[in-house]
Amino acid sequence: MKHRARNLAVSVLLVLSLVVSACTSNNESTNNANNGNSQGGSSDSGATSEPVSPEELYLGKYDPAIDVSTVRILSPTVKFANGETIDDNVWYQEYANKLGIKLTNEWTMVGDEPGGQGEQKMNVSIASGDLPDIVPLNASQLRQLADAGKLADMTEIYEKYASPFTKEVMTSSGLEALGSATFDGKLLAIPAPTSKIDQAQMIWIRADWMEKLGLEAPKKMDDVFQIMDAFVNQDPDGNGKKDTYGMAMDKDLYGFFDGLEGFFNSYHAYPRQQGKGNWVKTADGSYEFGSIQPEVKTALAKLQELYKKGYIDPEFGVKDWNKEKELIVSGKIGLWFGSMSAPLVAQDIKNNNPNAELLPFPLVSSDGNLVKAQVPGINLKTPQYLAVTKDAKHPEALLKMINLYFEVTNGKMYKQEEVDKLATSPVDGIERWMYSIYTAEPEKNLTTHRLMKQIFTSKEKTETDVSVEQMGAYRSVKKFIDGDKMETIDWALNRVFSPEDSSFNVIDNYDKNGQLLPNAFNQVMTETMVKRDSTLLKQELQTFTQIILGEPLDTFDTFVENWKKLGGVEMTKEVNELMNAK
Repeated sequence: MKHRARNLAVSVLLVLSLVVSACTSNNESTNNANNGNSQGGSSDSGATSEPVSPEELYLGKYDPAIDVSTVRILSPTVKFANGETIDDNVWYQEYANKLGIKLTNEWTMVGDEPGGQGEQKMNVSIASGDLPDIVPLNASQLRQLADAGKLADMTEIYEKYASPFTKEVMTSSGLEALGSATFDGKLLAIPAPTSKIDQAQMIWIRADWMEKLGLEAPKKMDDVFQIMDAFVNQDPDGNGKKDTYGMAMDKDLYGFFDGLEGFFNSYHAYPRQQGKGNWVKTADGSYEFGSIQPEVKTALAKLQELYKKGYIDPEFGVKDWNKEKELIVSGKIGLWFGSMSAPLVAQDIKNNNPNAELLPFPLVSSDGNLVKAQVPGINLKTPQYLAVTKDAKHPEALLKMINLYFEVTNGKMYKQEEVDKLATSPVDGIERWMYSIYTAEPEKNLTTHRLMKQIFTSKEKTETDVSVEQMGAYRSVKKFIDGDKMETIDWALNRVFSPEDSSFNVIDNYDKNGQLLPNAFNQVMTETMVKRDSTLLKQELQTFTQIILGEPLDTFDTFVENWKKLGGVEMTKEVNELMNAK
């Protein structure tokens, strides 16, 4: 039970650190933290050369400036303008100006999906031993470097240099995130926890097409199929050609944008979420892997039927989500299952056609029973972890950059116009926060939506209750309510946060109605998962894709047997032992 010891150790550590932080800082913001001439720390331990205040530790500037190296794995959605690059941008300039940290990228790679080009490039760097000061890692890579003794122990550095708000975010969804980065009582990486409920899926539909074709909001899955059929056969774009599809999906099957999780959930099936294993608790109290349950087979049968009818892009098996998004924004697909961020990711749908309208609808049932949307038990952004290599001279520099990110997004030191330049621009819509080396976030978006309801619907609150970070959403919703001219980013933010007809209104109702189902396994990857799950994922994607394309449905049963033989039985045993020991 090595994992249990690790989790217990970090739980005690975190409780103590939170108590100390609360007593020493009284949970105050680091709004006076930037002291221009403070030393950031020595090259060996991060200890300062002379006594300094906690605030100076959190955001104090190195003088002289220091050099820190890293590598970057980028999402395909990252955009640049005005000559900016990932090597020279507002965030890297902010690190230099505010912290005295000259951050350089040894290499960059686009492709942050599981198994993608970024992960592959990182694996090559690990194998060669050619690693920078700060490395972005997934769980498997973290364990590999931890076992090899290549990482700096961040336990004391975290306690000393992490700001109170940084510590608050790390535990905002529970202790599991920090626990997952702790090995034998040593914190070897900083996790990037993010919201669990944001991953709940819904149905995104071109509402203008629905109106044109006289279609009603779906109440059951048969209604969804009727909408798909109309989008394929009734020329929703009015070009006189049969060139539109009924539903978007891509080769990875699971994902935040056009993943099939929501489709499966409508059949009371709970397979992987964004490629990560999902576990369900059965009626007898045991834990089983979601992707091998019989309900998954039922849903696959329906997907096979939809493919045969021509509702699905026949090239989905070779396209990633970004390629499928191109079909959506160009007006060739009008329905998909996805998470709350769809309008932000697919803003070009509005740029290409100002009359296009997109609405979110809650998941509906295939059989009349209550549908639940699956969400993670522990949720980490990409990259999941940032670690510091053992020979780095300034390991505390990572914490300072993380503190700065949270000061920009949640603190009081920055004015609104300064935040706009570092976050999502209200001018060009570019999400410059993605340039930051670290982008974790607390459970916050649902709170923002509920605040919009309190301001614009119940009138319980006013603009004075809006934080700097929430101001972008507030301004966009206000423009819509007031009937003012809206930019594309305003349309997108309104569709996400508005009191009505927004993705978070759907999630809010899920939450109130008990329709969120977390992954029943909320701990770190077991040893067998680390060794076998990537292979099992490939097998799953291959088998499920073949079934959708027309292979006999009984292929699913063979997949289940192979899953058990190739490590599934061991994983199931480990999961049950860990969960029953809690």
